[in-house]
Amino acid sequence: MKTKKSIYIADDDENIRGVIKTFLENEGYIVMAFENGDILLSFFKNEPCDLIILDIMMPGTDGFGICKEIRTISTVPIIMLTARDSDLDYATGLSLGSDDYFTKPFSAMSLVMRVKAIFRRIEFEKQSTNDTERLCFGNVSIDTKNKEAVLNGEILMLTPNEYDLLLYLFRNSDRAVSRDELLENIWGYQTEIETRATDDTVRRLRKKIVESNVLIEAVWGFGFKLKVQ
Repeated sequence: MKTKKSIYIADDDENIRGVIKTFLENEGYIVMAFENGDILLSFFKNEPCDLIILDIMMPGTDGFGICKEIRTISTVPIIMLTARDSDLDYATGLSLGSDDYFTKPFSAMSLVMRVKAIFRRIEFEKQSTNDTERLCFGNVSIDTKNKEAVLNGEILMLTPNEYDLLLYLFRNSDRAVSRDELLENIWGYQTEIETRATDDTVRRLRKKIVESNVLIEAVWGFGFKLKVQ
């Protein structure tokens, strides 16, 4: 029998907490809701969960601070929520290690779809953990056993999504890869889900490999392709 996944929510808006909790429980998840991130963090340290949904603007430590703290002890998936449609918020959350980002107001059903997609991706990754492979493109190499990307003998500090995206591009370096394909194979999202996750992850990844001779070129209106400069 499959163990039910547990999810923690932190949001200072009681109505939002209640709606998200109800929708997720209706899908069979075990959900605990907290009025701020500090309480969630304290609870998580004693009893970890399978996924976290964090509001950014909360009393006490904000969502960014909680996300950063959680990332020092766990790789649990994190979805950030914010009332501001800000590219800076989006980039900050992803750079701190969150898996995705929602701007309020949002559809609770869309959030449930994202949660399901993240869990599908995790199950797929578990099935691939026995793969041992060393890939090279330009002067960057990837060691799949240790899940590390290396440039000039130095390990690149990549988030899980950045690593997965780079690995997928390496394995498909002979062709252009579409955004839809990346969303489906890395995030587990269906094409009808609107998200900037792919482009923002590519943007951050480019900065981290800027000292290499590897380019992630945009294929206009389609996706991306690797190239050695």
